[in-house]
Amino acid sequence: MYKLHTGIDTAGNAGDPIYAAADGIVLESQPASGYGWIIILDHGSGLTTLYAHMYPHTVRVQKGDYVERGQRIASVGSNGYSTGPHNHFEVRKQGRLQNPLKYLK
Repeated sequence: MYKLHTGIDTAGNAGDPIYAAADGIVLESQPASGYGWIIILDHGSGLTTLYAHMYPHTVRVQKGDYVERGQRIASVGSNGYSTGPHNHFEVRKQGRLQNPLKYLK
């Protein structure tokens, strides 16, 4: 059974790198119910991205850090509500969910 949710999932092997989608500041790097460990980046102009399900020991950033596009921020995991290793990715504009595919090349 599949459950609709708020982003896209990209499959991977545990330990595969997760990279920042764009330059930004780390707003959150902490556990979150259902998501396991999350990282939220603020890219300015009301745009944020969320990455989820990584294991805490793989996280390479903390709240307040500046990150550059393509910088490794963590590794793929299967923490929280997860059926296997993957990265859950969300995009929000002014707090409203966006279709992440519109922001990916």
